[in-house]
Amino acid sequence: MSAPLPLRDVHLPAAPDWWPPAPGWWLLAAAIAVALLLLAWLRGRRRRRRQRWLALFDTALAAADTPVARIAAASELLRRAVRRSAPRAVHLQGEQWLRFLDGRQGHAFSEGDGRLLLDGGYRRDVEAGQATRLCALARIRFLALMEARR
Repeated sequence: MSAPLPLRDVHLPAAPDWWPPAPGWWLLAAAIAVALLLLAWLRGRRRRRRQRWLALFDTALAAADTPVARIAAASELLRRAVRRSAPRAVHLQGEQWLRFLDGRQGHAFSEGDGRLLLDGGYRRDVEAGQATRLCALARIRFLALMEARR
C-alpha cells in the first residue's frame, strides 16, 4: 500500500464579481432606456403640439383689432376645436352650446364670463376687460378640446 493521499476539505469557488453584469441585466437596462427615451419623445411631441395650438389661438386673437373681433375669433376657434373632438356638438346653439363648453369643470361659460360668446361677436362695443376674461377662458377650453380624444 502506498502512503495516504493528503486530501483537503472541499473548497467553494469565489463569488462572481458584480461587474460585468449578466446578459439579462444588460437586456433589462436596454429595455428601460428605450422606454424612457420613448416616454421623453412622446412628452416632447405633446408639448410641441400644445405650443402650436396655443400659438394658433394667440395669433388669431392678436390679428383681431377690437374686443368684438377677438370674441368672434375666440368663438370661431372654439367651434373648430369642437369639430375635432366632438363633431356633433358643432351644431349646438345658445344655452346648449354654453353648457357643452362648460363641460365637467363648472359653469364658467353658462353662468360666468363665457356668456359673452352668445352675442359678444355681434355687439357694437364690448368692454375690453370682459373680452380679455372671455378670451382667457376660451383659451383654456380650446386647449382642452384640442387635446380631447374622440
